[in-house]
Parts: sequence; C-alpha cells; structure tokens
Amino acid sequence: MVFTSNGCDFLSCATSEYLTSMRIYKLYSILLVMVLLFGCTPTIVEYGPRVHVVKAGETLQIIAWRYGLDARNLAQWNLIDNPDLIFVNQQLNLTPNVRSRTVSVQRDSQDSEQIFDQPILPSPDWLWPIKGPLLNTYGSDIGTGKGIGIGGELGYDIHAAATGQVVYAGDELVAYGQLLIIQHNPTYLSAYGHNDRLIVSEGDLVEQGQVIAAMGLGPGQQPQLHFEIRRNGASVDPLSLLPR
Repeated sequence: MVFTSNGCDFLSCATSEYLTSMRIYKLYSILLVMVLLFGCTPTIVEYGPRVHVVKAGETLQIIAWRYGLDARNLAQWNLIDNPDLIFVNQQLNLTPNVRSRTVSVQRDSQDSEQIFDQPILPSPDWLWPIKGPLLNTYGSDIGTGKGIGIGGELGYDIHAAATGQVVYAGDELVAYGQLLIIQHNPTYLSAYGHNDRLIVSEGDLVEQGQVIAAMGLGPGQQPQLHFEIRRNGASVDPLSLLPR
C-alpha cells in the first residue's frame, strides 16, 4: 500500500525535500565563503597613510633609511622645510598624502606626480671599503639582504667608499649594529654596519679611502662589514657599482 500526499508518493516527496535542503546548504556554504573572503580584507589591505612616530635620537635621514625612502621625499610629504628639525612623538607620513601634494603644487606650480620623482645624479667612482672575502651577497637571507657582507678581522680599518658627508652615526637600527651612513651627493648614500668602533661623527666630511670605523662582529659573531649603497633611498647591489 502506497501513501500519497498532494499528488506525490511519500518517497518522492522525501527525496525532493532532501534535494532542496542540499541546494540551500550549498548556497549557504558559498555565501559563507564569500563573507570570509571579502569580509576579511581589512587585514590584507592597508587603509590610510603609513605613519612613523619619531623617537628620541632619530633623524629624518635614519627614518627614511629604515623604510627605504628618499629623505627629500619624506620632508616634502610632511611639509618639513628644515630636515634637521623634527620632534619626539611627531607623526610622519611615510607615503604622499593629499595635503602635501596640494601644497607642493601651489609652491612649485608643477604636476604633483612629478614633484616626488627625484633626479638621479651620476654615481661616484667607488672603492671597496675593505679588502676581504665576500661573505653575503645582495638579497641574501643573512642580515638585512640590502647589501653585502665583507669578511676580515676584528678591528680592521673600514674606509669610505667615496667622498661625502656623514649623515648618520649611531646604533638606533639594531640589525646594523654601530652604523655609519655617508651621503655622496643628493642621489647616492653608502652605509657601513656591524662596526666595533666609529672613528668619524655625524656631520664630518670624509675623503674617499679615509678610515671611518673599525670592523666589528656581524651575524654569527663573525667579523664582517655590512656595506650598502642606496640610490634615491632605494637599495642597489653594491657589486654592480664597485670596481671588479
């Protein structure tokens, strides 16, 4: 004997209800996945400008160096006329913002997209800062990956790779240890990290080949110099510029 209800047998109705439930379940699952994917975007996408809060002892140059920026751009983005005058707890935009672009355009009567493209001046004629084995190449997983590691002995003389002015001397950047940064022209900077002792000070003018520091210990407590060259704030492979 077969029971019927509204023109369909019991088994057919149960099957139909099961298929309908499965379709609803699949639709709910798809919607849930979409919510998870698109609802979590705030953890992936950054909204608003990146900001750095100035700490005691920091300079505009070392903040720019930390983030791979050109100090001139950082000054423009924050409407800083005197790069030597920043304050503890001051908030610095690390990306251009509407206000800085507008004011810069009014001041210079130039297209805002061109204001922040700094010209590239000719590279200095570089010398190796020390003669020794190459321990780490550019992009290495060891250290910052933004320079090269040159080996030697603890206390060996470190030489300026080109003539310039010391714009930073200190140890605020832990990954570099005792660090020197020399500006050679508005485009090019060089850096010398993991020093045991700094011989020159911030603001000093140095000649190419002049002794500026003594080699210290790098990763693995191994004597070495961490050497970088940056062009308009961006790191470049020193081996592409140093004499072969």
